[in-house]
Amino acid sequence: MNKNDNGPMLNAYPDSLGGSLGDIVNFLSKKELKDVFSSFYILPSLFHTDLDRGFSVIDYELNSLFAKKEDLEEFKKLGIDLKLDFILNHASVLSEQFQDIIKKGEESKYRDFFIDWNKFWDGCGEMTDAGYIQPNPDLIKDMFFRKPGLPILMVRFPDGKEVPYWNTFYQEVRYPALDAVDIRDIASVQYGIAEGLANLLNEGLREGKSPAELLSEKNIYTDKITDNQRTVLCEKLESERKYLGQMDLNIKSPLVWEFYDNTLKTLAKYGAEIVRLDAFAYAPKGVGEKNFLNEPATWDVLTRVRELADKYNLRLLPEIHASYEEKIYKKIADKGYMTYDFFLPGLIIDAFEQQSGEVLKRWADELVEKKIQVVNMLGCHDGIPLLDLKGLISEERIQSVIDTVVKRGGYVKDLHGQKNVYYQVNATYYSALGEDDKRMLFARAIQVFMPGKPQVWYLDLFAGKNDYEAVKRAGAGGHKEINRTNLTVKEMEDGLQSDIVQKQLEILRLRSTFHAFSKDSEFEMKCAGSKIFMEWKNNNSHAVLEGNLLSCEFNIIAKENGDIVYKSDL
Repeated sequence: MNKNDNGPMLNAYPDSLGGSLGDIVNFLSKKELKDVFSSFYILPSLFHTDLDRGFSVIDYELNSLFAKKEDLEEFKKLGIDLKLDFILNHASVLSEQFQDIIKKGEESKYRDFFIDWNKFWDGCGEMTDAGYIQPNPDLIKDMFFRKPGLPILMVRFPDGKEVPYWNTFYQEVRYPALDAVDIRDIASVQYGIAEGLANLLNEGLREGKSPAELLSEKNIYTDKITDNQRTVLCEKLESERKYLGQMDLNIKSPLVWEFYDNTLKTLAKYGAEIVRLDAFAYAPKGVGEKNFLNEPATWDVLTRVRELADKYNLRLLPEIHASYEEKIYKKIADKGYMTYDFFLPGLIIDAFEQQSGEVLKRWADELVEKKIQVVNMLGCHDGIPLLDLKGLISEERIQSVIDTVVKRGGYVKDLHGQKNVYYQVNATYYSALGEDDKRMLFARAIQVFMPGKPQVWYLDLFAGKNDYEAVKRAGAGGHKEINRTNLTVKEMEDGLQSDIVQKQLEILRLRSTFHAFSKDSEFEMKCAGSKIFMEWKNNNSHAVLEGNLLSCEFNIIAKENGDIVYKSDL
């Protein structure tokens, strides 16, 4: 059979399945995977990156730990579309551009490649003793900050000047560890005092305090040093300060647009056909405006990026999380883009818990009636979305989904540490469904029959369970690792022999190859109590899913010219 135009997409890190892209190519070449996937989405640790498991990009060259050009060439032979990430809003502190700023300061040609906070807010607030402008409250009241405090990273220029740069997402500031001998030599301090200062400084710096803060504290050791010795020690530590972080790009800089063009050209060279635009809605910023999805600036930026992408025959998939009631998904679709169906993962769990397909049907009908092209999913690298459900189901039902998944071992991700501003639940989808094979298979069948292009998280395919050891290893903020377990070649081989994997592959292969699932097909969904009925038709091709959300029993039948070509035994 030929693959249809909207077949399933596998989603993984380059080291998720065996350890490298080469191992993934071997996996996709297996007979068990024949005609299953039409596309493959590789997460951005494929590139040179540091923080956030790939989403802090140093540059878009291939990470030699995980991939070679030869792997991409072999991948092309599979006839599977490639989807890659372009992180539109930010780049790593370790990028060539930011490192040039750190080394050359005001003389760097990239001085304005990133957003100088004080230049941005000049005349719009008060300068603080710390060296950054505190904007007037009325100008930031509508701004959406991803972490407590202002989104700033203070950067030290070669002349000692401290410059604040806009930093929406992750950051780390690291100071050198000094021992007693170092401190004695740097500041001419007696060894016993130096030993106490070393312990005080190293412990305090690990906790996130600054050298000046620690050396100004009153204790037995700091009382024994002079102001000059304090200054010398501070200067030594600050001069060797190192950073990691994701620094926001200044889209007003022509060099940024040159970078955008070169990046898209590079992704096309790798064979990408779809490019996911990560964090695009944060890129346009204006004084007194939101810093998330400003209008019309966001759409203007997207249009300019699309013009660049068109040169390289790339299709864009803008990624954004917003509540259903805001209708952002519809705005993206109305402008001719694919969009993510971040509603489906929570809706399926809700349908099982409510034993009703009513909301699923309403959402499916909207996708068809409004001709919204989506990529849908169950699990993904980033958790099960919750914020998106606001306005689609009640707050009580959203809370019920949260409670259900947490009871099954998941973790709640909140925004800004505020417990009343939920964002996502972190769990494998299999564990979120109670590690129930029948429920997992039924969830996959529902996804496959929903309008859109199904995206399949590799760990869901293998019915992966919550990985609590990975969360412990990751430490603070490592909740996402619960659903990112890398599988060895042996684990993949064993998994392919399991019933739940084979049956998922069977359903996905039908979706990939049967003509009834084409984009131009007719779709209908019905529900009555806990029973659901989903149907696709295209000329003489006809596929039906019937199931019960209470018992999780379901059947799939596919017919061609009235003859049964597929009947599930699930």
